Amino acid sequence: MQTKTETYTLQEAIRKLEGYCTYQERCHKEVVQKLRGMNMVTEASDQIIVHLIQENYLNEERFAKSFVRGKFNIKKWGKKRINSELKFRNISKYNIKTAMKEIEDADYLDTLDALSLKRLAAIKETNVQKRRKKLADYLLYRGWESHLVYRKIKDLIP
Repeated sequence: MQTKTETYTLQEAIRKLEGYCTYQERCHKEVVQKLRGMNMVTEASDQIIVHLIQENYLNEERFAKSFVRGKFNIKKWGKKRINSELKFRNISKYNIKTAMKEIEDADYLDTLDALSLKRLAAIKETNVQKRRKKLADYLLYRGWESHLVYRKIKDLIP
């Protein structure tokens, strides 16, 4: 059985990618992967990416800021995890630094407090050392800086 691969004209591909970028903020890496999945030749892919940038469908700084706000406000990720996820998406250091300014220091610490208290209430372990370890592992996995995590644990579990 042979699978049918769909082919696109340049204009069809442009319209499809405009919709893809309109639906949600995208980074260059995601758009390139989508174009590869559409079996577009390199010259056409380059032309489409240039069009998307010129028409402001594709903007890495806007993507990075949106990503930072979303992962911090919704998923409660720490700066380390957000930073590494942006690097994985090939976002420039300048755009990462700019995007990280979206997180206010006071909000950051308040979120760490709330997240720590919520998680601590969910940990049923009675051994103090194991409770500390479980809370630390949870917060470190979510990308919170170790010095903040250990200070918070010292405050919450004396």
